[in-house]
Amino acid sequence: MAADPPPVQEPTDEALIRGMAAGQEEALRELHRRHARLLYSLGHRMLRQRDDVESCVQDAFMNAWRHAARFDPSRASVKTWLVSIAHHRFLQELRDRPDVALELEEWDAPVQATDPTDRVLASRAVQVLDRAQRELVELAYYRGYSHSELAAMTGLPIGTVKSRLRAALERMRGHLAGPDTLEGGERA
Repeated sequence: MAADPPPVQEPTDEALIRGMAAGQEEALRELHRRHARLLYSLGHRMLRQRDDVESCVQDAFMNAWRHAARFDPSRASVKTWLVSIAHHRFLQELRDRPDVALELEEWDAPVQATDPTDRVLASRAVQVLDRAQRELVELAYYRGYSHSELAAMTGLPIGTVKSRLRAALERMRGHLAGPDTLEGGERA
C-alpha cells in the first residue's frame, strides 16, 4: 500500500514578504488572499464608502509590495504590518475628505463587515473597555483624530490621552490573546 504524499506546506507570511521583495507577484496575490478581508473590514468601519475602501486597500498592498524589503519580523507580524499600512492609508483618506461633522452615534452605528469573525472579535475587544476608553479608541482609530485633537476635544492633558489609549489597547490586546497567553504574548 502506497503512502500518501506529505501535505504541501503553505509558505509563511514572512516567506511571502521575502518573495514580494524578490519581485514574485504570486507572493503578493497570496498575501492579498490571506489578509485583504481583514483590511476591507477595517476600511469599511473607518471610511464607509466602498470605492474609497477598495482604493485604499489596493494602495496599502501596493505600498507593501514596494517596501517589502524593509519588513522587519522582529518588530511586528506581517498581519500587523499590513494593518498598520492600511490604517495609515485610511486615516489619510479621512484627512483628505472635506470636514463634515458627524455625531458619535452616526459613525458608530454597526456596519456589516466583510468577515463576521473579525467584526465579532473587534467588537468584543472594544466592549471590554469602559465608556471613556471606548470613545477615545473609536475617535482615534476609526475617525483618525490625533492625540492633540483628542486632548482638545476632551479637555484632558495630552499625556493623559496617550496613557489612556495605551492602556485601552493593552486591555483589548489582553482580551484578544485570551487567558492562555503568557507574559510577552507567547501561547501557553
